[in-house]
Amino acid sequence: MLKQVKGQKGFTLIELMIVVAIIGILAAIAIPNFLRYQAKSRQSEAKTNLGAIFVAETAYLSENSRYGSFSEIGYALAGTTNRYTYRSPAVGGAGAAAGQVFTPTAVQFDTINCGAPAACVASPPTDGTPAVPSDGNATPGTIAFTASAVASIDNDATVDGWTVNDIKGGLTQAVPDDVIN
Repeated sequence: MLKQVKGQKGFTLIELMIVVAIIGILAAIAIPNFLRYQAKSRQSEAKTNLGAIFVAETAYLSENSRYGSFSEIGYALAGTTNRYTYRSPAVGGAGAAAGQVFTPTAVQFDTINCGAPAACVASPPTDGTPAVPSDGNATPGTIAFTASAVASIDNDATVDGWTVNDIKGGLTQAVPDDVIN
């Protein structure tokens, strides 16, 4: 039995420490990249939902000659785990109708609050970010809308903000962008 123990070989402590150090270096590189990709995928949630809001608003406009609120256009999010708070002009006359341009104030919003308990940005945002920016491209006398989505998707002080308007603008870049490239 003594012969069997002498013939066995194993790893030395230094070899094991080198392997642990290599794994630590790989983790230090991989984890931040994973978190960034995870945050980018969360941004896709906002872009997809705002695209659906655009479609619903466009359909509502064709039937009613004005844009509507979430409740008027029949828009609701599926599930309760949405990470973003969505805002659009409020019900009825607060939204832009024929011959007027909507300039929002704090009480003129229809809101779908975020459902994810962690990092949920309540309505209105506390960092000074406008809930729904006014549509600076709209010509006076035209019908326009802007809907927004805001969230803190990586648990820091920066809020991620997306918008969509009547010409489907705003879905290419977050303002502000919570994901560092």
